Amino acid sequence: MNKYLLEIGTEELAYKFIPSAMEQLKAEFTKTLQENEIKFSDIKVYATPRRLAVIIEGLAEKQDDVEKTIKGPIANIAYDENGSLTKAALGFANKNGISPDSLFKQDNYVWAKVQQKGKNTKELLKEVVPSIILKLKGTHFMRWADLDVKFQRPIRWIVSLFNNDKVEIEVANVKSSNITRGHRFSKTEVIINSPDEYLAALENANVIADVEKRKATIVKLAKEKANEIGADIVMNDDLLDEVTFITEWPVPVVCSFEEKYLQIPEKVAVTVMAVHQRYFPLYKDGKLLNKFITISNYVGNTFDNIKAGNERVVRARLEDAVFFVQEDTQKPLLAYLDELKGVTFQKGFGSVYDKTQRILTLSKNIAKKLNAPLSSVERTALLCKADLVTKLVFEFTELQGYIGADYALRSGEPKEVATGIMEHYFPLNADSDVAQGIEGQIVGIADKIDTVVTVFADGKKISGSNDPLGVRRATLGILKTVLQKGLDINITELLKQSIDLIPVQIEDKTKLFNTIKEFIEQRLIVFMSDKYKHDILEACISEKDVLSDLKDFTKRLSILTDIVKKDSYAQFHEGINRIIRLIKNEKDFATVNEALFNNNAEKELWRVVKSIDENKLSYNDLETALVNIIPYISEFFDKVLVMDNDEKIKQNRLAMLNITKNKFAKIADFSKIVY
Repeated sequence: MNKYLLEIGTEELAYKFIPSAMEQLKAEFTKTLQENEIKFSDIKVYATPRRLAVIIEGLAEKQDDVEKTIKGPIANIAYDENGSLTKAALGFANKNGISPDSLFKQDNYVWAKVQQKGKNTKELLKEVVPSIILKLKGTHFMRWADLDVKFQRPIRWIVSLFNNDKVEIEVANVKSSNITRGHRFSKTEVIINSPDEYLAALENANVIADVEKRKATIVKLAKEKANEIGADIVMNDDLLDEVTFITEWPVPVVCSFEEKYLQIPEKVAVTVMAVHQRYFPLYKDGKLLNKFITISNYVGNTFDNIKAGNERVVRARLEDAVFFVQEDTQKPLLAYLDELKGVTFQKGFGSVYDKTQRILTLSKNIAKKLNAPLSSVERTALLCKADLVTKLVFEFTELQGYIGADYALRSGEPKEVATGIMEHYFPLNADSDVAQGIEGQIVGIADKIDTVVTVFADGKKISGSNDPLGVRRATLGILKTVLQKGLDINITELLKQSIDLIPVQIEDKTKLFNTIKEFIEQRLIVFMSDKYKHDILEACISEKDVLSDLKDFTKRLSILTDIVKKDSYAQFHEGINRIIRLIKNEKDFATVNEALFNNNAEKELWRVVKSIDENKLSYNDLETALVNIIPYISEFFDKVLVMDNDEKIKQNRLAMLNITKNKFAKIADFSKIVY
């Protein structure tokens, strides 16, 4: 089985680039081999901070030989008046390396069958590999020396092997060989004789090139170290990935700091260790210990310097945190409120203090509608941004809300207020939880609504990577909170209230409202698309104000999904859509006059239609009624001509069909369903 190995050796790569580069390499090699009709069985990608590698397995020796039929000149140009081949035809034959005698005529053209020999895979790799390497994309690419090419970091060596043979390529003045490099503290050069030796040879040189194996090694060794001191290790997935991509030979080292630093908020200590220093915190019985594990990219047996250096760094950071907490807590959290007047929220839209007042107004309105505890909601809204001007949050901006909650408790605020201050930022991302307390839910929705409205009012565009103030995340947070917590919140009403509160003159409030409403509806479709089909979502949103009642929206989604799944849906779909097509361009409908009925089928349909009160029936009962009405609709269309020559009869029938359509429209616009 043929194998090809490519290794690109570099200076230390940015860890965020590595997983992207691995995906790009696999995709580009797959695409290139398929386009060139080179068969292969698998592509495996490996990476460390100093290398990106690809091993392609089951490679064919060459492209398959193929016979191609090639179109030549039109017949009246290929042959003269005597039926002899012209210079044009002879040139066509010569160009394709075939005898003129083998040309044939078909569909008034001259054709040739050409035997095309498959290209050797090694030769093809020589041609395509350099371009694949230089196609890689990412942030902060650089040039070095006097070269024109760009890459994430300078390329220092390249390994290129087809089985035991070198496939010579050159990128950025670096020529390939069969020599790679081990760990910086281990063997400098490592000879690779074949792709099969690659992983083992590197591991002998203290490099674990397999990302998943390296990650598993980190988990295993770190847990063993934690067990040695009777501790539990908490391994955040993002941190574990980062540590995996910054090490080649991971070695865990247990470090410690003075217990006095445990007096600061736990979230601060954990952030210092995990986020700022890439350490894994240690716990015992659920409580944070004054110990942590750092993963060293090291070959050796002496760890004193590593331990001392990491402890010195973390001690300095924690000492700063202690000082900030002591300074901040000399006054209550409420005392920071006035300082928000000096912090601009968004140019033209006032200070963060002004935003807080808008949040307070919106939160009170929501709380009254939900019959929520008004005093705790108001207090949460008033204090929700106060920690932004504390020294600790200035230093650790990612801890906004968490610090506010801690300082609120220290200031004697009720627990529900403190929790609300922290949770009003939830959900922090697409995968995180929403606020659990009603205070955090209400204040969070008010805060996010204000953010969305001010960004759109300022005329900012949300597209691609441009997302000012995280409007997409804020919108998702509103929708997730309302839907997951089943809140009876009228988002349409809130939007209008928020637009009225912003401190700028809006020339066309209706236009602004419609723009924001459409944006939120599109985000709603995106959010719900993992559970429901796109056409069903569109059908339930079409021509309805879904933002005024998301609970109703989810009920209709469920009912519509059930209707579409039924075996009888084909007849159902045709029945209602025939009605929709007939009255689509009609605007004015008369009232139904039963005296104008002259066919039993229309009398029966009207009898059944009249019996359905869509405003009183539950959606389940309405579904049953609509399913039952379909045979009457089919009978009506079989026996009745809607567009009667008598205008009064025609309008009467259209009026009845319009009323029938509205019964169905209570659930959805069935014309949007793709069937």
